[in-house]
Amino acid sequence: MYLELPKSLEIVVNQAHQVAKHVFRPISRKYDRAEHDYPKELDMLAALMDGLNAGSRNRGTGIDALQREQGCEQGVRNGANMSTCLGMTELCWGDVGLAISIPRQGLGNEAITAVANAEQKKRFNGVWAAMAITEPGAGSDSANIRTTAHLDGEQWVLNGEKIYVTAGSRADAVVIWATLDRNLGRAAIKSFVVPQGTPGMEVVRLDKKMGIRASDTASIALTDCRIPKENLLGTSDIDTKRGFSGVMQTFDNTRPVVAAMGVGVARAALEHARELLGREGIKVRYRGPLFSKRAAEAELIRMEAEWEAGRLLMLKAAWMADNGVPNSTEASMSKAKAARVANEITLRCVELCGGVGYSEQELLEKWARDSKIIDIFEGTQQIQMLIIARRLLGKRSSELR
Repeated sequence: MYLELPKSLEIVVNQAHQVAKHVFRPISRKYDRAEHDYPKELDMLAALMDGLNAGSRNRGTGIDALQREQGCEQGVRNGANMSTCLGMTELCWGDVGLAISIPRQGLGNEAITAVANAEQKKRFNGVWAAMAITEPGAGSDSANIRTTAHLDGEQWVLNGEKIYVTAGSRADAVVIWATLDRNLGRAAIKSFVVPQGTPGMEVVRLDKKMGIRASDTASIALTDCRIPKENLLGTSDIDTKRGFSGVMQTFDNTRPVVAAMGVGVARAALEHARELLGREGIKVRYRGPLFSKRAAEAELIRMEAEWEAGRLLMLKAAWMADNGVPNSTEASMSKAKAARVANEITLRCVELCGGVGYSEQELLEKWARDSKIIDIFEGTQQIQMLIIARRLLGKRSSELR
């Protein structure tokens, strides 16, 4: 594994950085204040990404292109997972909420890529799909899902409630996680594509949030919602030995992307704090011991080291996915570390910059608010630590809670 930026991905990183700098940053505060207003500026960006994805040799660079490779016959490679993580890092350097609001780049698209069969991937190509997992009684424990699905002739009938659905009101469709049989636990959980406007599916509320306000977060009610039999992703067979592994592969692919979000926003805070402190005469000197430096200077150096650790874990998890190496543990490690680092760095940068950092005069306070969600969605910090512990100790979920 080489730690330098691959030349083949330099154009992706540069394009994403230009979008973050010239599109996201100028409108960041606007949509932070105008929560639930749709960022129309993203439509042109989405069309551009569609063009890039259509012409890419690696199946594209967006989240809908993520996929674990089944072994690498041509040696070490950097594919869609690495490309997406590097691009997301740059986009979130600009704005996290806008980055996760780009049309046709929803988490539901990754679920379709990870689980759907060939016919479904073709049928749902170009669809913007949100993903609905969390319920009032099932947060981080996805296996506790209570939304039900039963087959009635040639249609699935869904009943339940989903909350905290990113892009739930804007997306073309929502991928609903539901159980075929509550008595069979994880194995019976499947994912279903429900087009927006389907009778029985209703967006009942848009939540006001601490951060990522440019992104809509919806609560959805399902009442005898009927969808075609073919809209179940994958197979309806219940395999008690590995039934849940298919949908959980979604997380193996997307958790490094969430880590990239943390890496991006933390870098933005570090760079801006260094700039603001530099105006006051505080320059970072890397030579010499920390105890000989100013407190703010030493703190910036310490945070940079933590940031680098999160970045390297993110790169490793993405690289493993691109090279066909099982990465469940590393995906959780990268997400846990980068999310914690993002929280600590953004808040500490606000503190170091004093009143300027705390005011809306700068984006530091916004980045501190935005960064918290990275530690929560796609599995909280505590859940990631639990997953890692189970993997390292060889314990099942019933043995280690």
